[in-house]
Amino acid sequence: MSEIADQLRQRTQRYGLRVIAVCQQLPDTWVAREIGKQLLRAGMGVVGNYWSACRGRSDKEFIAKLGVAVDEADESVLWLTAFIQSGLRGDLETKDLLGEGQELRAILSKSHRTARENRQHKAREAKAKKAVGKSPT
Repeated sequence: MSEIADQLRQRTQRYGLRVIAVCQQLPDTWVAREIGKQLLRAGMGVVGNYWSACRGRSDKEFIAKLGVAVDEADESVLWLTAFIQSGLRGDLETKDLLGEGQELRAILSKSHRTARENRQHKAREAKAKKAVGKSPT
């Protein structure tokens, strides 16, 4: 695994742990518990799916898992935004966590896009190479 991938693994892990901490500090209300459950699933989904992508056995698997990590990051941003806008949590830690979620979403999204483009480029090259091999000389 590359150093950059390892750094991102560590960063997603820290994000997941921070999500847990925020969820543990939520008020004990029905609404906070429900949104908290969603945030916890999405936040930990970022970690789990990115780590799983890093263990991908193929380009297709890597791209698929990375796409799920992007979706989970996007959803965690949604729930953090809901906490802040509803007034359930508006503290600096939650706002900072929202910023980190937005950054992770952007990083993972760009990585996903690049991985897809690289895979498509490889496929075009293989197709062109195959076509050259079949041409009469």
